[in-house]
Amino acid sequence: MNIFVVGSGGREHSMIKKLAMDTRVSNIYVAPGNGGMEQEATRVPIQDTEIEKLVAFAQSEQIDWTIVGPETPLLDGIVNAFQKESLNVFGPTKEAALIEGSKDFAKAFMKKHHIPTADYETFTNADLAKDYIKEKGAPIVIKADGLAAGKGVVVALSVEEACTAVDNMLVDQQFGNAGNKVVVEAFLEGKEFSLMAFVHGDRVYPLVPARDHKRAYDEDNGPNTGGMGAYAPVPDLSKKNIQYAVDHILKPTAKGLVEDGRSFTGILYAGLIETNDGPKVIEFNARFGDPETQVVLPLMENDLLQVIEDVTSGKDPDLRTKGGACVGVVIASAGYPGPYRKGVSIPKSLTDNSDSDCFIVHAGTERKQEVYQTSGGRVLLVGATADHLSQAREKVYAKLEASQNNEDFFYRKDIGTNA
Repeated sequence: MNIFVVGSGGREHSMIKKLAMDTRVSNIYVAPGNGGMEQEATRVPIQDTEIEKLVAFAQSEQIDWTIVGPETPLLDGIVNAFQKESLNVFGPTKEAALIEGSKDFAKAFMKKHHIPTADYETFTNADLAKDYIKEKGAPIVIKADGLAAGKGVVVALSVEEACTAVDNMLVDQQFGNAGNKVVVEAFLEGKEFSLMAFVHGDRVYPLVPARDHKRAYDEDNGPNTGGMGAYAPVPDLSKKNIQYAVDHILKPTAKGLVEDGRSFTGILYAGLIETNDGPKVIEFNARFGDPETQVVLPLMENDLLQVIEDVTSGKDPDLRTKGGACVGVVIASAGYPGPYRKGVSIPKSLTDNSDSDCFIVHAGTERKQEVYQTSGGRVLLVGATADHLSQAREKVYAKLEASQNNEDFFYRKDIGTNA
Protein backbone atom coordinates (compact mmCIF):
# COMPACT_ATOMS: atom_id res chain seq x y z
CA MET A 1 0.00 0.00 0.00
CA ASN A 2 1.04 3.59 -0.67
CA ILE A 3 0.80 5.87 2.36
CA PHE A 4 1.05 9.66 2.38
CA VAL A 5 1.85 11.51 5.62
CA VAL A 6 1.28 15.27 5.77
CA GLY A 7 3.57 17.22 8.11
CA SER A 8 7.20 17.76 9.00
CA GLY A 9 7.72 17.35 12.75
CA GLY A 10 8.54 14.77 15.37
CA ARG A 11 4.94 13.56 15.53
CA GLU A 12 4.97 12.77 11.82
CA HIS A 13 8.36 11.05 12.01
CA SER A 14 7.05 8.88 14.82
CA MET A 15 4.02 7.95 12.70
CA ILE A 16 6.30 7.13 9.76
CA LYS A 17 8.50 4.91 11.95
CA LYS A 18 5.40 3.00 13.06
CA LEU A 19 4.05 2.69 9.50
CA ALA A 20 7.43 1.46 8.23
CA MET A 21 7.13 -1.62 10.48
CA ASP A 22 3.95 -2.72 8.66
CA THR A 23 4.59 -5.38 5.99
CA ARG A 24 1.56 -4.16 4.03
CA VAL A 25 3.12 -0.73 3.54
CA SER A 26 5.32 -0.61 0.44
CA ASN A 27 5.81 3.14 -0.05
CA ILE A 28 5.63 6.04 2.41
CA TYR A 29 5.59 9.61 1.13
CA VAL A 30 5.74 12.69 3.34
CA ALA A 31 5.07 16.36 2.57
CA PRO A 32 7.11 18.35 3.27
CA GLY A 33 8.91 16.13 5.82
CA ASN A 34 12.31 16.76 7.39
CA GLY A 35 15.86 15.54 6.85
CA GLY A 36 15.63 12.70 9.34
CA MET A 37 12.62 11.11 7.63
CA GLU A 38 14.49 10.37 4.42
CA GLN A 39 15.60 6.92 5.63
CA GLU A 40 11.99 5.69 5.89
CA ALA A 41 10.01 7.90 3.51
CA THR A 42 10.19 9.78 0.21
CA ARG A 43 9.89 13.51 0.74
CA VAL A 44 7.54 15.51 -1.45
CA PRO A 45 8.26 19.26 -1.91
CA ILE A 46 4.76 20.44 -1.06
CA GLN A 47 3.95 22.48 2.05
CA ASP A 48 1.32 21.05 4.40
CA THR A 49 -0.98 24.03 3.68
CA GLU A 50 -0.91 23.61 -0.14
CA ILE A 51 -4.06 21.54 -0.10
CA GLU A 52 -4.80 21.43 -3.84
CA LYS A 53 -1.26 20.21 -4.57
CA LEU A 54 -1.52 17.57 -1.83
CA VAL A 55 -4.79 16.29 -3.31
CA ALA A 56 -3.26 16.19 -6.80
CA PHE A 57 -0.23 14.25 -5.52
CA ALA A 58 -2.44 11.67 -3.76
CA GLN A 59 -4.36 11.18 -7.00
CA SER A 60 -1.31 10.93 -9.26
CA GLU A 61 0.58 8.48 -7.00
CA GLN A 62 -2.47 6.31 -6.28
CA ILE A 63 -2.17 6.85 -2.54
CA ASP A 64 -4.20 4.37 -0.50
CA TRP A 65 -4.30 6.44 2.69
CA THR A 66 -3.33 10.00 3.59
CA ILE A 67 -2.70 10.69 7.29
CA VAL A 68 -2.68 14.32 8.40
CA GLY A 69 -0.38 15.26 11.29
CA PRO A 70 -0.54 19.03 11.99
CA GLU A 71 -3.47 21.18 13.07
CA THR A 72 -3.21 24.01 10.51
CA PRO A 73 -4.10 21.98 7.39
CA LEU A 74 -6.93 20.30 9.33
CA LEU A 75 -8.43 23.70 10.12
CA ASP A 76 -7.83 24.77 6.53
CA GLY A 77 -10.08 21.92 5.37
CA ILE A 78 -7.62 19.37 3.98
CA VAL A 79 -9.87 16.46 5.00
CA ASN A 80 -12.89 18.10 3.37
CA ALA A 81 -10.89 18.53 0.15
CA PHE A 82 -9.69 14.89 0.11
CA GLN A 83 -13.18 13.59 0.87
CA LYS A 84 -14.60 15.67 -1.98
CA GLU A 85 -12.30 13.72 -4.32
CA SER A 86 -13.24 10.38 -2.67
CA LEU A 87 -9.71 9.88 -1.34
CA ASN A 88 -9.03 7.95 1.87
CA VAL A 89 -7.84 10.44 4.50
CA PHE A 90 -7.48 10.13 8.26
CA GLY A 91 -8.27 13.24 10.28
CA PRO A 92 -11.23 15.42 11.21
CA THR A 93 -13.01 17.85 8.90
CA LYS A 94 -12.44 21.56 9.49
CA GLU A 95 -15.82 21.73 11.24
CA ALA A 96 -14.79 19.05 13.75
CA ALA A 97 -11.21 20.38 14.09
CA LEU A 98 -12.59 23.68 15.41
CA ILE A 99 -12.47 22.04 18.84
CA GLU A 100 -8.74 22.80 18.65
CA GLY A 101 -8.87 25.86 16.42
CA SER A 102 -10.87 28.03 18.81
CA LYS A 103 -10.55 27.83 22.59
CA ASP A 104 -13.69 29.94 22.92
CA PHE A 105 -15.60 27.42 20.78
CA ALA A 106 -14.19 24.51 22.81
CA LYS A 107 -15.15 26.10 26.14
CA ALA A 108 -18.69 26.89 24.94
CA PHE A 109 -18.99 23.34 23.58
CA MET A 110 -17.92 21.86 26.93
CA LYS A 111 -20.36 24.08 28.80
CA LYS A 112 -23.21 23.01 26.50
CA HIS A 113 -22.40 19.29 26.81
CA HIS A 114 -21.54 19.32 30.54
CA ILE A 115 -17.92 18.29 30.07
CA PRO A 116 -15.79 19.14 33.14
CA THR A 117 -13.47 22.11 32.63
CA ALA A 118 -12.44 25.34 34.38
CA ASP A 119 -14.83 28.31 34.68
CA TYR A 120 -14.08 30.99 32.10
CA GLU A 121 -15.04 34.16 30.25
CA THR A 122 -14.05 35.28 26.73
CA PHE A 123 -13.00 38.83 25.82
CA THR A 124 -12.13 40.94 22.79
CA ASN A 125 -11.74 44.12 24.87
CA ALA A 126 -8.55 44.38 26.93
CA ASP A 127 -10.00 46.68 29.60
CA LEU A 128 -12.96 44.40 30.25
CA ALA A 129 -10.64 41.40 30.45
CA LYS A 130 -8.41 43.18 32.97
CA ASP A 131 -11.44 44.19 35.07
CA TYR A 132 -12.48 40.54 35.19
CA ILE A 133 -8.98 39.48 36.17
CA LYS A 134 -8.87 42.03 39.00
CA GLU A 135 -12.22 40.75 40.23
CA LYS A 136 -11.14 37.08 40.16
CA GLY A 137 -7.53 37.48 41.35
CA ALA A 138 -4.53 35.26 40.68
CA PRO A 139 -3.34 32.68 39.84
CA ILE A 140 -5.37 32.79 36.65
CA VAL A 141 -4.91 31.52 33.08
CA ILE A 142 -4.90 33.61 29.89
CA LYS A 143 -5.24 31.86 26.52
CA ALA A 144 -5.12 33.15 22.96
CA ASP A 145 -8.28 31.90 21.25
CA GLY A 146 -6.62 30.57 18.11
CA LEU A 147 -3.59 28.47 17.17
CA ALA A 148 -0.32 29.66 18.70
CA ALA A 149 1.99 26.62 18.34
CA GLY A 150 1.59 25.66 22.00
CA LYS A 151 2.82 29.06 23.18
CA GLY A 152 -0.44 31.02 23.52
CA VAL A 153 -1.10 30.14 27.17
CA VAL A 154 0.04 32.17 30.18
CA VAL A 155 -0.43 30.81 33.70
CA ALA A 156 -0.26 34.13 35.55
CA LEU A 157 0.75 34.04 39.21
CA SER A 158 -0.14 37.70 39.73
CA VAL A 159 -2.85 40.07 38.51
CA GLU A 160 -0.15 42.28 36.96
CA GLU A 161 1.27 39.34 34.95
CA ALA A 162 -2.23 38.41 33.77
CA CYS A 163 -2.98 41.96 32.64
CA THR A 164 0.34 42.12 30.77
CA ALA A 165 -0.56 38.85 28.99
CA VAL A 166 -3.92 40.35 27.94
CA ASP A 167 -2.17 43.43 26.52
CA ASN A 168 0.38 41.26 24.71
CA MET A 169 -2.38 39.26 23.03
CA LEU A 170 -5.22 41.74 22.44
CA VAL A 171 -3.35 45.03 22.07
CA ASP A 172 0.14 44.13 20.82
CA GLN A 173 -1.07 41.18 18.70
CA GLN A 174 1.75 38.92 19.94
CA PHE A 175 0.03 35.94 18.30
CA GLY A 176 -1.51 37.78 15.36
CA ASN A 177 -5.15 36.95 14.61
CA ALA A 178 -4.97 34.01 17.05
CA GLY A 179 -5.01 36.57 19.85
CA ASN A 180 -7.93 38.71 18.62
CA LYS A 181 -9.96 37.02 21.33
CA VAL A 182 -8.74 35.73 24.69
CA VAL A 183 -10.14 33.16 27.10
CA VAL A 184 -9.58 33.94 30.78
CA GLU A 185 -10.13 30.89 32.92
CA ALA A 186 -9.79 29.73 36.50
CA PHE A 187 -6.48 28.17 37.51
CA LEU A 188 -6.81 24.45 38.22
CA GLU A 189 -4.42 22.76 40.62
CA GLY A 190 -3.22 19.23 40.01
CA LYS A 191 -1.07 17.04 37.79
CA GLU A 192 -1.59 17.18 34.04
CA PHE A 193 -1.80 14.25 31.64
CA SER A 194 -2.69 13.68 28.00
CA LEU A 195 -5.23 11.15 26.79
CA MET A 196 -5.48 10.49 23.05
CA ALA A 197 -8.09 8.32 21.37
CA PHE A 198 -8.98 7.05 17.92
CA VAL A 199 -12.48 8.39 17.25
CA HIS A 200 -15.05 7.74 14.55
CA GLY A 201 -18.40 9.39 15.20
CA ASP A 202 -19.45 8.39 18.71
CA ARG A 203 -16.99 5.45 18.89
CA VAL A 204 -13.95 6.09 21.08
CA TYR A 205 -10.83 3.91 21.45
CA PRO A 206 -8.35 5.40 23.97
CA LEU A 207 -4.58 4.97 23.86
CA VAL A 208 -2.31 4.73 26.90
CA PRO A 209 -2.13 8.06 28.81
CA ALA A 210 1.04 10.14 28.61
CA ARG A 211 2.44 13.20 30.34
CA ASP A 212 4.45 15.91 28.62
CA HIS A 213 6.61 18.68 30.06
CA LYS A 214 5.67 22.03 28.51
CA ARG A 215 7.99 24.45 30.30
CA ALA A 216 11.38 25.10 28.74
CA TYR A 217 13.56 24.44 31.76
CA ASP A 218 14.02 22.00 34.64
CA GLU A 219 11.53 21.96 37.52
CA ASP A 220 8.90 23.46 35.21
CA ASN A 221 10.55 26.85 34.95
CA GLY A 222 10.65 29.16 31.96
CA PRO A 223 8.14 29.84 29.17
CA ASN A 224 5.67 27.38 27.71
CA THR A 225 6.88 25.47 24.66
CA GLY A 226 5.40 22.93 22.29
CA GLY A 227 6.74 20.28 24.71
CA MET A 228 10.23 19.41 25.97
CA GLY A 229 9.69 15.71 26.54
CA ALA A 230 7.13 13.12 27.56
CA TYR A 231 6.62 9.69 29.05
CA ALA A 232 4.00 6.95 29.02
CA PRO A 233 2.24 5.42 30.81
CA VAL A 234 1.64 7.69 33.83
CA PRO A 235 2.30 5.58 36.96
CA ASP A 236 0.67 7.96 39.45
CA LEU A 237 -2.57 8.13 37.44
CA SER A 238 -5.29 5.86 38.83
CA LYS A 239 -7.34 3.53 36.64
CA LYS A 240 -10.43 5.18 38.15
CA ASN A 241 -9.42 8.61 36.83
CA ILE A 242 -8.51 7.21 33.41
CA GLN A 243 -11.93 5.59 33.14
CA TYR A 244 -13.60 8.79 34.39
CA ALA A 245 -11.84 10.73 31.63
CA VAL A 246 -12.99 8.25 28.98
CA ASP A 247 -16.60 8.12 30.24
CA HIS A 248 -17.12 11.77 31.18
CA ILE A 249 -14.85 13.60 28.73
CA LEU A 250 -13.85 11.66 25.59
CA LYS A 251 -17.12 9.84 24.94
CA PRO A 252 -19.41 12.84 25.63
CA THR A 253 -17.18 15.01 23.44
CA ALA A 254 -17.40 12.60 20.51
CA LYS A 255 -21.16 12.25 21.01
CA GLY A 256 -21.60 16.02 21.34
CA LEU A 257 -19.73 16.69 18.11
CA VAL A 258 -22.02 14.25 16.30
CA GLU A 259 -25.09 15.95 17.79
CA ASP A 260 -23.78 19.36 16.73
CA GLY A 261 -23.25 18.28 13.12
CA ARG A 262 -19.46 18.18 13.49
CA SER A 263 -18.89 14.41 13.59
CA PHE A 264 -15.23 13.71 14.37
CA THR A 265 -12.99 11.10 12.73
CA GLY A 266 -9.31 11.02 13.65
CA ILE A 267 -7.32 11.44 16.84
CA LEU A 268 -9.01 13.35 19.62
CA TYR A 269 -6.46 14.62 22.13
CA ALA A 270 -7.57 15.71 25.58
CA GLY A 271 -5.11 17.70 27.69
CA LEU A 272 -6.38 16.97 31.19
CA ILE A 273 -5.63 17.82 34.80
CA GLU A 274 -6.36 15.74 37.89
CA THR A 275 -8.26 17.89 40.39
CA ASN A 276 -9.89 17.02 43.70
CA ASP A 277 -13.16 16.80 41.73
CA GLY A 278 -11.72 14.41 39.14
CA PRO A 279 -10.08 15.05 35.75
CA LYS A 280 -10.99 18.26 33.91
CA VAL A 281 -10.17 19.50 30.40
CA ILE A 282 -7.43 22.05 29.89
CA GLU A 283 -7.53 21.86 26.10
CA PHE A 284 -8.54 19.70 23.16
CA ASN A 285 -6.42 18.97 20.09
CA ALA A 286 -7.76 17.49 16.87
CA ARG A 287 -4.70 15.34 16.10
CA PHE A 288 -1.89 13.33 17.65
CA GLY A 289 -0.06 15.28 20.35
CA ASP A 290 3.58 16.26 20.03
CA PRO A 291 5.70 14.99 21.83
CA GLU A 292 3.25 12.49 23.38
CA THR A 293 2.91 10.54 20.13
CA GLN A 294 6.64 9.81 20.22
CA VAL A 295 6.24 7.88 23.49
CA VAL A 296 2.75 6.41 22.96
CA LEU A 297 3.13 4.82 19.51
CA PRO A 298 6.21 2.75 20.54
CA LEU A 299 4.00 1.16 23.22
CA MET A 300 1.15 0.31 20.80
CA GLU A 301 1.34 -3.31 19.59
CA ASN A 302 -1.12 -2.82 16.72
CA ASP A 303 -0.12 -1.70 13.24
CA LEU A 304 -1.15 1.94 12.87
CA LEU A 305 -2.62 1.44 9.41
CA GLN A 306 -4.76 -1.50 10.54
CA VAL A 307 -6.14 0.56 13.43
CA ILE A 308 -7.04 3.39 11.05
CA GLU A 309 -8.78 1.00 8.66
CA ASP A 310 -10.68 -0.72 11.48
CA VAL A 311 -11.79 2.50 13.17
CA THR A 312 -12.96 4.18 9.96
CA SER A 313 -14.90 1.08 8.88
CA GLY A 314 -16.74 0.87 12.20
CA LYS A 315 -14.76 -2.05 13.69
CA ASP A 316 -13.24 -2.22 17.16
CA PRO A 317 -9.46 -2.04 16.54
CA ASP A 318 -8.75 -4.05 19.71
CA LEU A 319 -5.97 -1.72 20.81
CA ARG A 320 -3.17 -3.54 22.62
CA THR A 321 -0.43 -1.94 24.67
CA LYS A 322 3.00 -3.43 25.24
CA GLY A 323 4.18 -3.67 28.81
CA GLY A 324 6.81 -1.32 30.17
CA ALA A 325 7.31 2.39 29.65
CA CYS A 326 8.65 4.87 27.15
CA VAL A 327 10.48 8.16 27.79
CA GLY A 328 11.39 10.83 25.23
CA VAL A 329 13.55 13.92 25.77
CA VAL A 330 13.52 16.82 23.31
CA ILE A 331 16.76 18.48 22.23
CA ALA A 332 16.00 22.11 21.39
CA SER A 333 17.87 24.97 19.74
CA ALA A 334 19.38 27.47 22.18
CA GLY A 335 16.89 30.32 22.61
CA TYR A 336 13.75 28.24 21.96
CA PRO A 337 10.85 29.06 22.32
CA GLY A 338 12.18 32.54 21.56
CA PRO A 339 14.48 33.44 18.65
CA TYR A 340 17.03 30.78 17.70
CA ARG A 341 19.56 30.10 14.95
CA LYS A 342 18.89 27.73 12.05
CA GLY A 343 21.43 25.85 9.99
CA VAL A 344 23.50 24.78 13.02
CA SER A 345 25.32 21.47 12.55
CA ILE A 346 24.07 18.74 14.91
CA PRO A 347 26.72 16.55 16.59
CA LYS A 348 26.75 13.09 14.98
CA SER A 349 26.54 11.53 18.45
CA LEU A 350 23.00 12.93 18.73
CA THR A 351 21.80 11.59 15.37
CA ASP A 352 23.48 8.20 15.61
CA ASN A 353 20.70 5.62 15.33
CA SER A 354 22.91 2.56 15.79
CA ASP A 355 22.35 2.49 19.55
CA SER A 356 19.76 -0.25 20.07
CA ASP A 357 18.91 1.11 23.53
CA CYS A 358 17.50 4.36 22.14
CA PHE A 359 15.60 5.68 19.14
CA ILE A 360 15.88 9.09 17.46
CA VAL A 361 12.88 11.07 16.20
CA HIS A 362 13.66 14.06 13.99
CA ALA A 363 11.61 17.25 14.24
CA GLY A 364 13.51 20.33 13.03
CA THR A 365 16.35 18.95 10.89
CA GLU A 366 17.63 19.11 7.34
CA ARG A 367 20.38 16.99 5.80
CA LYS A 368 23.29 18.72 4.06
CA GLN A 369 25.64 16.15 2.49
CA GLU A 370 26.38 13.82 5.43
CA VAL A 371 25.57 16.32 8.20
CA TYR A 372 22.24 17.11 9.85
CA GLN A 373 21.52 20.78 10.51
CA THR A 374 18.82 22.49 12.52
CA SER A 375 15.73 23.90 10.83
CA GLY A 376 13.47 24.35 13.86
CA GLY A 377 13.25 25.06 17.56
CA ARG A 378 12.61 21.49 18.64
CA VAL A 379 15.34 19.59 16.82
CA LEU A 380 15.27 15.94 17.90
CA LEU A 381 13.73 13.62 20.45
CA VAL A 382 15.82 10.86 22.01
CA GLY A 383 13.57 8.08 23.31
CA ALA A 384 13.80 4.65 24.88
CA THR A 385 11.50 1.87 26.03
CA ALA A 386 12.16 -0.39 29.01
CA ASP A 387 10.35 -2.52 31.58
CA HIS A 388 10.19 0.43 33.99
CA LEU A 389 10.04 4.20 33.61
CA SER A 390 13.28 4.68 35.57
CA GLN A 391 15.13 2.29 33.25
CA ALA A 392 13.86 4.10 30.15
CA ARG A 393 15.01 7.42 31.64
CA GLU A 394 18.45 5.99 32.37
CA LYS A 395 18.86 4.83 28.75
CA VAL A 396 17.92 8.22 27.32
CA TYR A 397 20.06 10.30 29.66
CA ALA A 398 23.02 7.95 29.30
CA LYS A 399 22.98 8.67 25.55
CA LEU A 400 22.52 12.41 26.05
CA GLU A 401 25.29 12.67 28.65
CA ALA A 402 27.65 10.70 26.41
CA SER A 403 26.93 13.07 23.52
CA GLN A 404 29.00 16.15 22.89
CA ASN A 405 28.00 19.13 25.05
CA ASN A 406 27.13 22.02 22.78
CA GLU A 407 26.01 25.53 23.65
CA ASP A 408 23.81 25.59 20.54
CA PHE A 409 21.42 23.04 22.11
CA PHE A 410 19.72 22.36 25.41
CA TYR A 411 17.42 19.76 26.96
CA ARG A 412 15.61 19.23 30.23
CA LYS A 413 17.26 16.84 32.65
CA ASP A 414 14.15 15.98 34.65
CA ILE A 415 11.76 14.40 32.13
CA GLY A 416 9.78 11.68 33.88
CA THR A 417 10.81 12.58 37.44
CA ASN A 418 7.37 13.96 38.35
CA ALA A 419 5.63 10.59 37.98
